[in-house]
Amino acid sequence: MKIKKGDKVQMLRGKDRGKTGKILEVDSKSRLLTVEGLNQIWKHVRAKRGGEKGQKIQFPSAVPFSTVALVCGKCGEATRVGFQITGKEKVRVCRKCGETLA
Repeated sequence: MKIKKGDKVQMLRGKDRGKTGKILEVDSKSRLLTVEGLNQIWKHVRAKRGGEKGQKIQFPSAVPFSTVALVCGKCGEATRVGFQITGKEKVRVCRKCGETLA
């Protein structure tokens, strides 16, 4: 996959369109990823013991790989990712400015 855990991405679709966040986890088999602070959903949790109250927990939900674009560290814009072979390594490259991505 062209996007990895820890990359900064921008949402292209949905209620969080245009917002950026860091990738928390990537599931390459189902092509889903979780972005920190984006696509938040609520989960209602029942009280475990008699005296406790129930809770509403908010956490980020997974989004499809195609709904995000990688943000380049140098130019700061959402860009497509290319690959370039340098010596014996294959590195990711920003398509707009040509800078290698970490």
